[in-house]
Amino acid sequence: MSQEKAQLKKQYYPINSNLKSYLEKYKRLTKTNVFYDDLLRFQGSIVVFDKEEKDTLWIRVYYNEFEKVELDNSLKKIYTLLHSDGDEANMEFLNVDYIDFCTFGNSKPFRVKIRNILNDNYTHFYIKQADASRIFGLEIEHIISPNSINFLVFEDTLIEEHIVGIPGDVFLEENLKDCNENEKTQIAKEFVKFNERCMIGLLGDMRSYNFVVIPIYDFDQRIFRIRAIDFDQQSYEGSFKLYKPHLFKENFKFSELVQNKLKPKSIAQYQIEERSIIVKRLVDTKTRLKRLIEAMKSTKLAPDEHIKQLQDEIYEVTLDMNFKNANSMGEIVQAALDFMKRNYKFEDFT
Repeated sequence: MSQEKAQLKKQYYPINSNLKSYLEKYKRLTKTNVFYDDLLRFQGSIVVFDKEEKDTLWIRVYYNEFEKVELDNSLKKIYTLLHSDGDEANMEFLNVDYIDFCTFGNSKPFRVKIRNILNDNYTHFYIKQADASRIFGLEIEHIISPNSINFLVFEDTLIEEHIVGIPGDVFLEENLKDCNENEKTQIAKEFVKFNERCMIGLLGDMRSYNFVVIPIYDFDQRIFRIRAIDFDQQSYEGSFKLYKPHLFKENFKFSELVQNKLKPKSIAQYQIEERSIIVKRLVDTKTRLKRLIEAMKSTKLAPDEHIKQLQDEIYEVTLDMNFKNANSMGEIVQAALDFMKRNYKFEDFT
């Protein structure tokens, strides 16, 4: 297990003009009447406990009556922007059930629950301070993973759709024991693939509470997917170990599953499969990816000492001079993706 520790309080990196142009090009920019700072003006709060009466590190916040009417209306409009391209025809049937504020972590998000009063179906979304590294993390995940990411940016405010799933730490504690042996093997396979995506895309600090496990019911079996939910540590850490989820002590049970359920040849096979699939996605999205990397190279995302440490450590593994010559986290990510394209290909690539 890795003894390296991620920096607990990461510096905030603002959105520059190149990133803003990219977001506008791919329809990630929006207009809304709610800013992150507006939500900080709550008048009171209570602690939110889970079903076992444990503190969740979220508090439920309350606003004065005058602000609440305007705020609720703006939050319902945000919901329509995320889910129906701004169509407000059914907004009268939406209700803001609550707003929670997280007191833990870097992003200090607000979680908003929106409910349809006609059928009681509900969903959540998050409002956070827009940090450039987090936005790059969301976009890289959207490109190299099988998961579609839905988010919007308005000036210094980031709006993220809720990612459904069981938090990894909760899954280990409450759900893993109910899985049969075939399901455990399938989870081990997914963790290998998830580990590859994080390492290649340089998404750091993927401890069990920063990703979710998603059970999916097929006609004759239950399968599982693993996906990240926290992108604060995108291309920030200096230690290459912090981009490898299997090395975190919080993920030990997942790593143990891999060791117990998969043979070394199978692990290598799944790693190669995932790398090849990532390369296919890179080729299919090359224009968008090029614009993203150009924006990334123009944005400071980490201290200089982190950049130097990371490029040296990856060079020791790959002996690729593109890492050695990189001058920014964006250039390191570009070198990593180019390395994948040179070394892992589908036979039908042209």
